Amino acid sequence: MKTKDRKIICNCCGKTLWEGAGIPREEFLHVEKEWGYFSGKDGEIQEFDICEACYDQWVKSFRIPVRTIEITELI
Repeated sequence: MKTKDRKIICNCCGKTLWEGAGIPREEFLHVEKEWGYFSGKDGEIQEFDICEACYDQWVKSFRIPVRTIEITELI
């Protein structure tokens, strides 16, 4: 969640991840979804940010694991 003063806060645990004038404190996942005609949320755009710890807890609950691809060349 981005606040008026440009902070990014984890929607799950409430931790501040980034402050507008500073640098990110940690990596996070940003999700933005525009819902379409066949959804009960048609006409809505929803977005949220999740810290890495909350992401790890979230994906552990998936029935089908997240596919992970290792990056061998880091820039």
